Amino acid sequence: MADTVQNHIRTALVTGGSKGIGYGVAEMLINEGVKVAITSRSQEAADKAAAKLNQLKEGYALGFAADVRDLASQQRVVDQLLGQWERLDYVIANAGVGHFAPIQELTPEQWQETIDINLTGVFNTAKATIAELKKTEGYFISIASLAGTNFFEKGSAYNASKFGLVGFSQAIMLDLRSEGIKVSTIMPGSVATEFADHVPSDADAWKIQPEDIGKLVVDLLKMHPRTLPSKIEVRPTIPGGKK
Repeated sequence: MADTVQNHIRTALVTGGSKGIGYGVAEMLINEGVKVAITSRSQEAADKAAAKLNQLKEGYALGFAADVRDLASQQRVVDQLLGQWERLDYVIANAGVGHFAPIQELTPEQWQETIDINLTGVFNTAKATIAELKKTEGYFISIASLAGTNFFEKGSAYNASKFGLVGFSQAIMLDLRSEGIKVSTIMPGSVATEFADHVPSDADAWKIQPEDIGKLVVDLLKMHPRTLPSKIEVRPTIPGGKK
């Protein structure tokens, strides 16, 4: 993956990039010489993460407050990014949320937030970025989950959002490849992140690490232009860390 195109450094937008998978992706992209704008619903969190990323390469990270549930918010981020860097090459739609409860206990608010962020949020991110990705013949990558094909107890909202996201991502892949835009969806299994009130610890060493997903994103971007891995499942080598 070349660092520059016609003397312009490649740039990326990573939603939900202040922590977890999004931060790991941003970190790996910057290590490859890509400038990265990360978003978070909190400007403080975005600024803090961007400052840390800029320690890798000064001036390679920007942090913006944005809510993927709001199309106008996503468009403002794109406009801000273009105001700084003039182009957009890669989009990693990573922002997500998880509410896990049996249907008897799942609230309408939890259901709506899960669908709005995990599914509609990716729609909004795509709508806000497609025009710019067409100009650069760029790449749109959604971070889904193995929960997008494997249903589980207490997972009705999360399963629905991720099943929908996998279908959405594969459909727009067919829509956009004729426009010169690649689309892939990555479907991780257990990842050691702060998610659904989980705090990572040494006990999570067996899980996929955020930087592993970042390396996978980089590998996708390095694929030959004629080749499109449209759906990638990735899981821990040893389930539950058992030997």
